[in-house]
Amino acid sequence: MKVFVTGGTGFIGGEVVRQLRQRGDDVVCLVRNPEKGKKVAELGCELVSGDLSDERAIRDGMAGCDAVIHAAAIYKVGIPASEREAMRHANVGGTERVLGAALTAKIPKVVYVSTVGIFGNTHGKIVDEAYEHPGKDFTSCYEQTKWEAHQVAKRLIGEGLPCTIVQPGGVYGPGDTSSIAELLNQFLAGKMPLLPFPELGICLSHVEDIATGILLGLDRGKPGEAYVISGPATTVREAIEIVAEITGKKAPKRAMPVGLMKALIPIGPLVGKMMGQPPNLRELISSADGVTFWASYEKASKELGYEPRALELGLRQMLEAEGKVPAAAAA
Repeated sequence: MKVFVTGGTGFIGGEVVRQLRQRGDDVVCLVRNPEKGKKVAELGCELVSGDLSDERAIRDGMAGCDAVIHAAAIYKVGIPASEREAMRHANVGGTERVLGAALTAKIPKVVYVSTVGIFGNTHGKIVDEAYEHPGKDFTSCYEQTKWEAHQVAKRLIGEGLPCTIVQPGGVYGPGDTSSIAELLNQFLAGKMPLLPFPELGICLSHVEDIATGILLGLDRGKPGEAYVISGPATTVREAIEIVAEITGKKAPKRAMPVGLMKALIPIGPLVGKMMGQPPNLRELISSADGVTFWASYEKASKELGYEPRALELGLRQMLEAEGKVPAAAAA
């Protein structure tokens, strides 16, 4: 199979490309940064220079392909207003251009990588693919733009696009640079006297499992269907406590006061830089304080055979791969 991939130089997309090549598929990657493209080129991928705004590059890259995986997106929470338009252009406009080109080119298999974040705050419930976001009161620009992109995918499916939607939850793994990784690194470096947003509800998956889930969506997913490919529902507190137990470190017991963070909103850019947080504290708080992004992967398990590893196992494997488990704890 010859597969056109967007986001192939990213954390999740890079693992998708690696697994595609490992099983013998030909891969064409849309690459914006030639330097980042070196890794996928070394895997034997064909590179097409361009980004999500380059309709010609997208169209040319798809020529002769049997499948498309659209995984590229901007993922940031806590961005300033000045960055919102660029996020919308990439997440919503990019999805329109990539999936629209796939429809025009009559690509027989398409996978769109959405997110469980499009459900918004699930208010303590573990929801499934039938759950609908109310379409208002978004916790972040990322959530809103990915929700809008999800609607684009559904509309194009209605126009005949043979697309399967997959919805990962939070991701972790060796080499991660996301907010989850930053949180764990702060803790491991002893720079977390207070726990930020301990009850934030997340579904964490190892990057290898998410990539496997994306390929299961490609191979076994039904066009028009959506599949949550998350990990088990957990909280920030539980995740930190697991890491603490693995590494032998002591997890902070007290939470960072949200009231104090709200008081610091006016000087968010300065405080964020000092605390290792994004500049828009208002958006950060709205997307984390009392919020759960919980979804069940039962449908993907039953229909695709998706089975993510246990969180304790995955975190241990990541920490061992990164050399962050003391010899006594690893023994």
